[in-house]
Amino acid sequence: MLESIGASSIEELFDEIPAQLKANALQHVPPGLTEMAVMRLMQDRAERDGCYLNFIGAGAYEHHIPAAVWQLATRGEFYSAYTPYQAEASQGTLQVLYEYQTMMASLTGLDVTNASLYDGASALAEGVLMAVRLHKSSRRVLLPATLHPIYRDVVHSIVSNQRIELIELPYNRETGTVLLESLAPFEGQELAALVIPQPNFFGALESVHALTEWAHAQGALAIGVVNPVALGLLAPPGRWGATGADIAVGEGQPLGVPLAAGGPYFGFMSCKQAYVRQMPGRIVGRTTDVDGKPGFTLTLQAREQHIRRSKATSNICTNQGLAVTAATIHMAILGPTGLERVALASHTNLLTLLDRLKDTSGVSRRFSAPVFHETVLSLPIPAARVVDRLRHQGIWAGLDLSRHYPELGNALLVCTTETKTEADLDHYVRTLDAALSAESGSGAA
Repeated sequence: MLESIGASSIEELFDEIPAQLKANALQHVPPGLTEMAVMRLMQDRAERDGCYLNFIGAGAYEHHIPAAVWQLATRGEFYSAYTPYQAEASQGTLQVLYEYQTMMASLTGLDVTNASLYDGASALAEGVLMAVRLHKSSRRVLLPATLHPIYRDVVHSIVSNQRIELIELPYNRETGTVLLESLAPFEGQELAALVIPQPNFFGALESVHALTEWAHAQGALAIGVVNPVALGLLAPPGRWGATGADIAVGEGQPLGVPLAAGGPYFGFMSCKQAYVRQMPGRIVGRTTDVDGKPGFTLTLQAREQHIRRSKATSNICTNQGLAVTAATIHMAILGPTGLERVALASHTNLLTLLDRLKDTSGVSRRFSAPVFHETVLSLPIPAARVVDRLRHQGIWAGLDLSRHYPELGNALLVCTTETKTEADLDHYVRTLDAALSAESGSGAA
């Protein structure tokens, strides 16, 4: 190549770079290794993490992912078909996004879904901004304390400097759900939206029909924040109350995306047809070409890349095309029946775990509301100590809630999915019981 362009060396090719800016030889970089040696090195390092039995959920869930999902998603046709938000996107990519939109619209029970967002938390922030644009006369949004605390933080970070007031609703200390009496002071007031998590952060099922009806009676929009797997069993947002929620958002990670140390994941958003012009992101449509053959095209693009920035519905509505491709394949493999089986198995495992914990001294359910596949346990000692003890036994016991909900005392958020076996549940119960007995024997308070 140097000969073709008439350069005698690499140094001559880049001779415009000042000498003082050149790094010369790399420092502290070891000699190269063979492929086999690199694979052995990486395997050894990965094994240092250990192999843990996972009972943590809290917004990121360990589900079985069929091998076909990522074998297909990482094929070159999907893996390198970039960029999915530009007009020149491949027909294959556009068709996948169209199929994804169709599946998610069916799952949420709403009219239209966009081609994904960055993650669940920022999707909720986009939903809040969308509701404020639609309401026009109010910039006040009710945000329950039962919503994921990280979602609340992200929404506050994104919208608080846009003159939007976020009002937190307390939760019922007995049920672990929104305290319905706390809505009374807002009756008759102008509100842009009420956010309704289902299930909520405690794993409890909210009174979504009553909350949706209340929001609509005040002229506010109802924004559902949902777990897509739970929708295999629960009523979708489009059927909440008499006319359904107006907007539904959530995290798509449970649909075929591995935990992967926090990402990348993807957010989803659905809404009623009447509100589609205010939906951020992109929407893919099906059409026909000049020869009458079916094809796919970007139908709606309300992003700043396509229109004047001041007219854009969002400037951060990054979509996660590869994760969405995996989710589409995952849903296609499972189908409605398969998704229902996954949801039912996850729910059944939690009920089984709770039943087996009845004989464990000092352990009880903190809240009484029905649950999906997570719940809060009250412990006789600080949850952090339990988490630490079980970690040394190869178990992630759950999430210590003392940071986000100190008023709950020794509280542990525990999750089960369809991946847990009878032996896993028994092992968890025995190990937890032994840990509590050891703490009691040591005189710990």
